[in-house]
Amino acid sequence: MKKTMILLIICALFTLQACKDDDTDVPNGLRPIEAVNDCDVPTLDDGWVCVWADEFEGESVDEDKWTFEIDGQGGGNNELQYYRKENAEIVDGKLVITARKEAYGGRDYTSARLITRYKGDWRYARIVVSAKMPSGRGTWPAIWMLPTMNVYGSWPNSGELDIMEYVGYEPDVVHTTIHTRKFNHTLGTQIGTSMELPGVESNFYEYEAIWKPGNITTYADNEQYGEFSYQAAFNQDVDYDAAFPFDQLQFLILNLAIGGNWGGAQGVDDSIFPTSFEIDYVRIYQLDYATLDKEPPSTPENISIARDLQNSIFWSPSEDDIGVERYAIYVDGAFKTYSDLNQIRLNGLEAGRT
Repeated sequence: MKKTMILLIICALFTLQACKDDDTDVPNGLRPIEAVNDCDVPTLDDGWVCVWADEFEGESVDEDKWTFEIDGQGGGNNELQYYRKENAEIVDGKLVITARKEAYGGRDYTSARLITRYKGDWRYARIVVSAKMPSGRGTWPAIWMLPTMNVYGSWPNSGELDIMEYVGYEPDVVHTTIHTRKFNHTLGTQIGTSMELPGVESNFYEYEAIWKPGNITTYADNEQYGEFSYQAAFNQDVDYDAAFPFDQLQFLILNLAIGGNWGGAQGVDDSIFPTSFEIDYVRIYQLDYATLDKEPPSTPENISIARDLQNSIFWSPSEDDIGVERYAIYVDGAFKTYSDLNQIRLNGLEAGRT
């Protein structure tokens, strides 16, 4: 029996905030974003405004912004360190995470891992981190993100974004990767790229991710070295949350692991300790839609039923001067839900009736 589903998409929303009753004098019901006071570079080109930053100018780690993860469980990757608060300090305006060869808590090495969860959580942002890598075989520093709430399930279902990873046995090569339910290293299907960047152990470079609906682009030293995107028309075998679940709040992680499945693949050189991962600053930006948005988006077109996904439909992305953040979905004339991508799976439809 032929199954027919009719979707009426009334409009594409292009705002990051909902309209308020008292915002009638503001274009699109949005108010411009104000930069935070403690960001040394409050704005970037193309409308990016700093909404969270740590320049590491205090005498100690700001625990209003960072939480220390204290554990010796090996990070899920058979790592060898015990994470301690004592291994991170502010030195000359920089966050210094130091790994040491010392017995503690049943481990032979100590280091530190800091997270922003519940203190800095973002949905779509431009993340800029200036850092200098540690040296030595067995080191594994990372700048990465995880979901604040596992909306789509535990790892890797809700997504992981590795903005930068570095393994000491492969000097001057940085890596960027995403992990999802469909694409992750336990299946050998992870999506990632690498880039040679001479002098990463002696120089500070910026590592950056621009995260927008359906697309994440990563940069090292202002050069693009990774792009991860989702196109509904080309991914009809799994729901978009399995392939690209990056539409929820995420938090930032800075850590220096020792050994582990990847970092310790060629062993650990004990002569390198102590060795440090240094971070000069962390700056988080978001787009100021209120100032930038000048044109309404185009009407969505080419609504199609996905071949292999039950109750799933997709359509051609709308065009807009800034970009479409989300679509409002109407079924049989009634509002149903929002979708960040040009695809939606709708439950409760009746074949031949809806």
